[in-house]
Amino acid sequence: MFESRFGDSKPIAYVGESENVLQRLTSHDRNKEFWNEVIIFTSKDENLTKAHIKYLESVLVCLAKQADRYQLENGNNPPESSLPRADRDAMEEFVVNVRMVLGVLGYPILELILQTKYVEEREGLVSAENTRINPLSELTFTVNNLIAKGAATNEGFVLKQGSLLSKTNSGSIPGKLADIKAQLLKTGYLKEDGDKLVATDDILLSSSSYAAAIVAGTSRSGPQSWKSANGKTMKQIEDGFLSGV
Repeated sequence: MFESRFGDSKPIAYVGESENVLQRLTSHDRNKEFWNEVIIFTSKDENLTKAHIKYLESVLVCLAKQADRYQLENGNNPPESSLPRADRDAMEEFVVNVRMVLGVLGYPILELILQTKYVEEREGLVSAENTRINPLSELTFTVNNLIAKGAATNEGFVLKQGSLLSKTNSGSIPGKLADIKAQLLKTGYLKEDGDKLVATDDILLSSSSYAAAIVAGTSRSGPQSWKSANGKTMKQIEDGFLSGV
């Protein structure tokens, strides 16, 4: 069971389990004010035992915390039930189906921003989608002795953890981007480090130009600013894809 809404920075969500969903939702309606949507998963033949459900809850909370896209209202990770290997395999398949359904519905709560950074802790549960290195996943932008790392994804552009950013903004940076940068600093995605800022986590932005401008503190063209290890700009790489080179 997932409940969520969009807050000031991250969406807020709660992952829970119940044998009586109506009773649980009634209780949450009285005691939890943050939610206005709920997604419920069940089995068609009612063959999930309490141990199965507790196992699923533990795995889903763990994945949601690793993805770090939502602010979870859950406290500590719920304990994971001990299951026979066959039952565990069946529950892992259930998790794959949950991830797929949530993605289709537009709730990427279990999906890492950068799939390639996933370190598999559960054999066969989740794996990197593509082990071949994509040049657009290893981009660098260097400006005024600041080095930022980034990656183009299907969702937008990711400014990678550890990237260095200008602490100040020039008058050329759009006000919207200055506000985004200030919000990232306020929410802890950026922190001050002397005369610069450093990204404390991967940050998903809507475009490479947004990312470049936030890094430089000035208006910038992302396709021209971000480069691969061999010096090709993001635009040159994309043009090469289009031409089949």
